[in-house]
Amino acid sequence: MEEDLILSKAELISGGAVRLPKEYRPPVRFSRSTAGPGAGKRSLVFSFSGMRVKKTISDDGEFFYDPSERTITKDGSVIVEDVTVMPAEFHCPEQAFFNLDQRCRFNCLFCSSPVLENDATKGLTDERIIELIRDSKEPILSIALTTGVPDYVDGSIDRMVRCVSKLKNAFPGMTIGVEPYVDDASQIDRLHDAGASEIKINVETSTDGLFKEFCPMLDRKNIFDMLAHAVEVFGKGKVSSNLIIGLGESDDDVAVMMERLCSMGVTPTIRGLRIDERRDRLLSEHGIVKGPSSERLIRIADIQKDIMGRYGLDSTTFETMCLRCTCCDLVPFIDL
Repeated sequence: MEEDLILSKAELISGGAVRLPKEYRPPVRFSRSTAGPGAGKRSLVFSFSGMRVKKTISDDGEFFYDPSERTITKDGSVIVEDVTVMPAEFHCPEQAFFNLDQRCRFNCLFCSSPVLENDATKGLTDERIIELIRDSKEPILSIALTTGVPDYVDGSIDRMVRCVSKLKNAFPGMTIGVEPYVDDASQIDRLHDAGASEIKINVETSTDGLFKEFCPMLDRKNIFDMLAHAVEVFGKGKVSSNLIIGLGESDDDVAVMMERLCSMGVTPTIRGLRIDERRDRLLSEHGIVKGPSSERLIRIADIQKDIMGRYGLDSTTFETMCLRCTCCDLVPFIDL
């Protein structure tokens, strides 16, 4: 039964959007993200058997949610049963996850945030974030921040440090996680001193060649240097890194990179590439026309769990960001 649920979640993650009945009005607000796989689109979080998946909502989606039957189906066949809709007002269930600035000068080919038509982060001041969290009618257990780099890295870090400090003062009991791009160890120190307890610094790809191809403006060596320093400051089990699959790497490439990260005390977050109309032309020029299959997502997650276990890493040590949310990935020690 558990294997069936894992396969169902993998199929939902790797598949397309979800349709809703025309007369249906969700009991919660639609989530509108400015970062991550669903950037720029309205979505809902569906929960079933202790698992969660966040799906884009579209009138021509390949999946169909039937609230009366509490099922998600595809081509008339039931994918999951006993489905409920979870609130995710600020990107994640039970978590307030804010993107401080969706603009970014680095322009990695797989990222949709900088090319969204509307800048939803404009006017999102620190005070406004505090107000939104205080006024939320949904349970908020932790806070997370990410940001693009519109101008220079130090400026983005300055903004994030100020926001973390204000949030820590306003909500002293909440854990705060940060997902910045950093290019100097002192920036990591400042974020920790301001009150952040968890940090994600993204290595993005499994190989150096793919990194040069898809993130040509970023410094690969520096990212590993920053991850090593982050583990020293935040501690093992509090540092994570996104690793995107579906860019042309092999399973062995992914395993080697996961081993490298775990040996450093960094927990990998495996993210299957999502094909998006804003990026599909660029990706197709690199020979990419679809994301990884559900079978590959499961295969990689099994390898990830084994490697993490050997290095004493466990996804449940995180209280913020993707490893806590679990909506977009198969997360070892939680989903499987």
